[in-house]
Amino acid sequence: MKKTLLVLAVLGTFSASSGAQANVTVYGIVDTGIRHEDNGSAAGSVTRLDSGILNGSRIGIRGLEDLGGGLSAVFLIENGFNADDGTLGQGGRLFGRQSWIGLSGGFGTFKLGRQVTPVFANSSVFDPFGDTQSGTSSRLFNYSGSRTDNVLSYGYDSNGLRGELQYGFGEVAGDSSANRMLGAIAGYRTGPIDIVLTYTSNHNAAGIVRGKTTLIGGNYNFDTVKLFAAYALNKDITPTGIVTGGADTRDALIGVSVPIGSGVLRASYIRLTDEVRSNADANQLGVGYVHNLSKRTALHASASRLKNDAAASYRAAVPGASVRTLDIGVRHSF
Repeated sequence: MKKTLLVLAVLGTFSASSGAQANVTVYGIVDTGIRHEDNGSAAGSVTRLDSGILNGSRIGIRGLEDLGGGLSAVFLIENGFNADDGTLGQGGRLFGRQSWIGLSGGFGTFKLGRQVTPVFANSSVFDPFGDTQSGTSSRLFNYSGSRTDNVLSYGYDSNGLRGELQYGFGEVAGDSSANRMLGAIAGYRTGPIDIVLTYTSNHNAAGIVRGKTTLIGGNYNFDTVKLFAAYALNKDITPTGIVTGGADTRDALIGVSVPIGSGVLRASYIRLTDEVRSNADANQLGVGYVHNLSKRTALHASASRLKNDAAASYRAAVPGASVRTLDIGVRHSF
């Protein structure tokens, strides 16, 4: 890890010195807090120091070079790390959060490399927690993971309309379907309205079963309060991955965020309905608060309760268990 940080420091020094010419920016987030969780384990509850409760701790470098004629070269490499123990995140990858290069112009943007999945990329559009804190929708909604390797994408954003197509190469010799990912995003943002439709299709390692998720969601900003809603259909896939025996579920979310002083209060209710198994539904209620001490530093706290039916075990150690989570922490961005 020390070698990793040294490399990043050298890159950061170089980037800062050449930023005026190459438009290179070094940025980062350090987020750590205390989390208490009871997931129904016979061993009891646990209290631990966690990284990335409000935002994943990271160091990133992004850049843009003007090639003339409205064409630009763009890139992003982003390292995720665990601030509580200094280890690398995303399974020990150096740039596990994102790592891509592309070309951008009036036609849109082509990107090649490790990129975020359609649902994860738009979580803040339909979820007041935006995939953060204890109330995150990722506990019950299927995100198809948060990132995909070997992706070729094309995106376009103009006059409130945005869209993106993704193709993830499975890279399995002799079988172009194995581990392949297809994704699509269509959204519209104008005034107080922001809505999005996402579709993700993932093949398993054998290339036979294809897990599919279709999600529509959005928010409406009334200034004094912002309302959120989402609805998703999942086939042959759950929040933990593709199910070869078949798994069809429906997810629904309603949520709200309310500005309070220099902070914001968040709350949501999520319902997962299993279309195949009996007594296998689940629901979650979450509430959280973020208090901004400055433009870069914030205190945060949240709590949630995820209740499983007798045959469900989402985030739980045993079927039927309820999962209770409470956390408090601090985040600084630079």
